Amino acid sequence: MKSEDIVGKVTHIETIAEGSGIRELLRLRRVHGDGRWKKKKGLARVRLPGGEIIYAEVHWYEAHGVGKVEYKIKHPIHDE
Repeated sequence: MKSEDIVGKVTHIETIAEGSGIRELLRLRRVHGDGRWKKKKGLARVRLPGGEIIYAEVHWYEAHGVGKVEYKIKHPIHDE
């Protein structure tokens, strides 16, 4: 993440795309290397740049041998 940090564990993890179903696949391979890429989503507490902690849906990419990259906050969630 850039200026946000995930606080604690990511829960409710789901795969939302893999392989050729990922629109950013060519860029991911160019930037991070080859691998069996998957796009995932889950729920986590996120610390914002101002210090506020929110519960949000986060998305990221991961591949075996590369790890998790490019976390993005997608939707703040008000009810846990």
